[in-house]
Amino acid sequence: MTARRLQRLVLTGSITGAVIVALDGTVLTVAQPALQRDLHASFAQVQWTSTGYLIAVASLLVFAGRLGDRYGHQQLFALGILGFGATSAAIGLAPGVGWVIGLRVAQGIFGALLQPATLGMLRATYPPDQLGIPLALRTSAIGLAAAAGPVLGGALVAHWGWRGVFFLNVVPACLIGGLAWVVRVPSLAPAPPPPPTPTLTPPSASGHVPASASAFEPREASPGGPAGGAAPAGAAATGSDSEPRTAPSGGATPAATTAVASTTAGARTTAGAVAAHGATAAHGATATPGARAAAGLDLPGACLLALALVSLVHTLVALPETGWTVVTALGGAVAVFACGAFIRHERRTASPLVPLSVVGSTAIASALAVLLSAAAALFGTLFVSTYFLQDVLALGPMECGLRVLPLAVLMVLSAPASAVLQRRYGPRRTTLAAMILLTLGILVLSQLDRTSTAPAIGAGFLLLGAGFGTVMVTATAVIVRHVPTAHAGVAGGLQQTAMNIGPTLGVATATMLVTLTTPTTTGDHSPGGPHWTAEAFLSAMGPTLLTLAAVAATGALAAAKLPRGTTVNGDSRQPPAVVARRDRDPSKASKASEASATTSGD
Repeated sequence: MTARRLQRLVLTGSITGAVIVALDGTVLTVAQPALQRDLHASFAQVQWTSTGYLIAVASLLVFAGRLGDRYGHQQLFALGILGFGATSAAIGLAPGVGWVIGLRVAQGIFGALLQPATLGMLRATYPPDQLGIPLALRTSAIGLAAAAGPVLGGALVAHWGWRGVFFLNVVPACLIGGLAWVVRVPSLAPAPPPPPTPTLTPPSASGHVPASASAFEPREASPGGPAGGAAPAGAAATGSDSEPRTAPSGGATPAATTAVASTTAGARTTAGAVAAHGATAAHGATATPGARAAAGLDLPGACLLALALVSLVHTLVALPETGWTVVTALGGAVAVFACGAFIRHERRTASPLVPLSVVGSTAIASALAVLLSAAAALFGTLFVSTYFLQDVLALGPMECGLRVLPLAVLMVLSAPASAVLQRRYGPRRTTLAAMILLTLGILVLSQLDRTSTAPAIGAGFLLLGAGFGTVMVTATAVIVRHVPTAHAGVAGGLQQTAMNIGPTLGVATATMLVTLTTPTTTGDHSPGGPHWTAEAFLSAMGPTLLTLAAVAATGALAAAKLPRGTTVNGDSRQPPAVVARRDRDPSKASKASEASATTSGD
């Protein structure tokens, strides 16, 4: 099988996995009323069919990404999508709502294994300069699934009941999962070589280490360059941190290149490089591969992060329904404590769950902030707009879906266009313009009232779709492009975590703002869910959407920190011949490294 066919196979699997997860969420929303009636469930139980899944996914995404980095993204993808399909079939056969909730939690676990792997496989298969189109196609497919989900879910529920919604995922999940399990796709993008056994080389009579001592530092291609490219001179220096410091251009120096040759008493390796690969400190003896993998998983860090995310998600979900109670306040306190303990642990551990080369990168941190704010602003706005369309304008579910349809259409169309815009204008300007469009869309919707026409409503959703679709492609491309291949799974987990926490944060914020700003004399806050009179809701909608527009504007400020260009470390566009010449001439490699440090983007 040719390399191009392998890339297409990986792209197909990545898109299918992302679409299955997107469809699962949208069609379930339509099926929940029928599920409640058929299983005689309470409103709270039905809500937990979504909340249980969300908590399981959010708490395990980063750890699942680390598992993919250690044991292979394709294996995790196959396990995740097969498990997702199996639990979907089991939910369709569930006899009671308790079984549905428990199986949805199990489905969330498999979804956590699946989602980071869809990005990790792309990073391992495509060079960074070729990631734009695959990510754009993936985003277009997600947008299409989001648009088709309610319509498809309604048709399935009407003809086969709510159980038909879950059987929808079984066949494609089994087909793609079985194919991923059988066909082994090698890593076609440059990947760091396995860590070598460090050997101490005695100094020469002049006190300098011979040239052969540099063999401890395996040369690694820059992201997007051919394998075997020379490591930039001076890129190996680190302190005692377990992960290397990021390069000036925002790219991370691989941990395998962090050994420093001493020019006095002999060769010396940094403690960070030894610890990162699970090696012992005595004469360069290394641990077994299994011990290295176990050490690199950072189970205490994974538990602390899971506790923080579980507490945060539970608090955000409970706040709109119950307000600030002892339970929600305790959940918020636990989330803050666990987050602080996680940060403290990650700074001290030798093999952190979230490497410093990932969170220390300005490009990656800014892209995550953009995704979080954009998702919060969009889904909070959708929550408010849905109530406006149904309670104020008295539109039916189908008419409401048609009003929102421009958002999904522009998401599908803007994704491939954003890949071209990003290549021409760079991630910073493209993402900044997209966040401005998203903010303008929210501002347009904030001015709606009872007399608003369909074109005015559609214009707001058009701006939302164009802005969010572009942000998803550009910000995700920055994350995937700037992360080292060895940490692609962790970066994918962080990206998916932002995309899961953002909507929860946005809906919780919108609900609390509407509750606080709605006149108390006309509002009816029943325990079964939020409900207000049309006039009361309309008076609260404007301030709420203005606040969400401010959230989107905050994301625009974060977008200003993104790289100007699409190059990574300044040399991802170097032709193979140039890299090969640098391999043969170390002096040229040093000059090229110095030049890239001064000319690469920020």
